[in-house]
Amino acid sequence: MLPLWIALQFLSSLPVTLPGMPEPRETGRSLLFYPLVGLLFGLLLWAASHLLHGTPAPLHAALLLTLWVLLSGALHLDGLADSADAWLGGIGDRERTLLIMKDPRSGPIAVVTLVLVLLLKFCALWVLVERGVGAWLVLAPLVGRAALLGLFLCTPYVRPGGLGQALAEHLPKRTARWVLLASALACVALGGWAALWLVLLAGVVFAWLRQLMCRRLGGTTGDTAGAMLELLELAVVLGLALLPLT
Repeated sequence: MLPLWIALQFLSSLPVTLPGMPEPRETGRSLLFYPLVGLLFGLLLWAASHLLHGTPAPLHAALLLTLWVLLSGALHLDGLADSADAWLGGIGDRERTLLIMKDPRSGPIAVVTLVLVLLLKFCALWVLVERGVGAWLVLAPLVGRAALLGLFLCTPYVRPGGLGQALAEHLPKRTARWVLLASALACVALGGWAALWLVLLAGVVFAWLRQLMCRRLGGTTGDTAGAMLELLELAVVLGLALLPLT
């Protein structure tokens, strides 16, 4: 169960303590549990939505979004901000883009990107709350974290050393493919056939973002992986808001 605890410690702000420094092999295997962490997040959001039943819809949506951010400790929002700054400031140059990503400061484009993403998530959650379809909240965190597994499965990691390289090098690829298939089936089981369209939408956004990364950087980094997760979650929750759910 150590890989699961590694995944929980890295992806969440939950009080998880590891017994020591994990081996690279265990770190790589932790990727297999990323979709399970996403499922846990989704179930917590669903439970919170149920407890908030009767709360005015805007406040309900704002509290859900706050919980969503707190669960991950804003880890992936940080990656989104760094990626947004680097993509604009890098002006197409690989080394300049990678250098800007390492800068802890956030520029105007990072702030604007975060505001827009959070605003769109809030509005989509508001729509879902008014429709009373809290169970669909499970899908976005599940898809987002399954996408991280898919990204490391099929995309080179471009920064030598560190956690990302250990994840990429020690990921059991055959098992990862089965986990991704199980994640897609879980989405359909939770959301019915309408969820299949959301999985396809996420697949299109995934392919587009991966192409951008490979064209500019030749692969992915931790920041661009976090940005992908945030944008895929946004795509799914917007898709949910736009679908005529019943």
